[in-house]
Amino acid sequence: MPDIESFQLPEELLIVGAAVQAGVFETLKNQPLTLERLAAETSSDQRALWTVIEALVALGYIENESGRIKLTRACNSMLYDKESPGYVGFSFMHTYHLISKWLDLPKILKTGKPVPQSENFNEKKSYIEAMSSYAEEDAPEIVEYCLKGLSSKPRIIDIGGGPLTYAKAFAQKGARVTILDLPEIVDMMEPELDPDLPVSMVKGDFTKGLPEGPFELAYLGNICHIYGEEENRKLFIDVAGKLQEGGRIVINDFIRDSGPDAAIFAVNMLVNTESGGTWTFDQYKIWLQEAGFSVSPYMEIGNSELIKAHKQR
Repeated sequence: MPDIESFQLPEELLIVGAAVQAGVFETLKNQPLTLERLAAETSSDQRALWTVIEALVALGYIENESGRIKLTRACNSMLYDKESPGYVGFSFMHTYHLISKWLDLPKILKTGKPVPQSENFNEKKSYIEAMSSYAEEDAPEIVEYCLKGLSSKPRIIDIGGGPLTYAKAFAQKGARVTILDLPEIVDMMEPELDPDLPVSMVKGDFTKGLPEGPFELAYLGNICHIYGEEENRKLFIDVAGKLQEGGRIVINDFIRDSGPDAAIFAVNMLVNTESGGTWTFDQYKIWLQEAGFSVSPYMEIGNSELIKAHKQR
């Protein structure tokens, strides 16, 4: 049966990812087809398609009933039924796209240069879906932690909040949220915003500046690992300048030395960014204190590690 956990096995991920890219699942979403028709609809070689379809049947994604090929109920729930407990959509395609980049790691060890970033819309979309999927389970508890002690309708800036998961959760608790993200992400995600929620999206680049405040909270969800020390120091100074007196910053990111995940993820940043990585709590503490914050001990909530710091009066 389809199981997202088994995607640790590269063969299954590569087979399913290739089928996604070829359009197999989208083509079968609404109707069963013969192999011949499916090959024609997806512009696939019939022998190659048959081989992949047989693997997908064995893995539980597809059924072949008397020559009619269709999605299994479990596969349909996993990919398309947003109300299903097993729904993941196509968030796993982010990992699929990363694999080819990680194969360049031997060259990166020599040059220190990351793999050039793709401008492919589908890759960006799967990245956003992955970020949203990863955040969903812990978001309610994280939002409670962030909001504790703030006013009933705080003004919040969610920097890099394009996936919308946290912004929606903040807004549902009464916060007024401004999301800052890159123009292409805002164009992609703004149509998915509920117009009744007090959430607005602003196009921009946080390395160049932030929207006007004052804000009571700045939430930085998984963005500090994209850049190095220089950029993060500047970001914290800029955030401090946009917070009201006594306002707070909450950083949700990997903390190096807290376990192996942060060190492994730093390799992902080596592959994909010019200066990104993962940083220790002591590094964050120094950078935040120099920007005018008092720093609390970091908190673990679910799979997330959070650093909370208050702007000193």
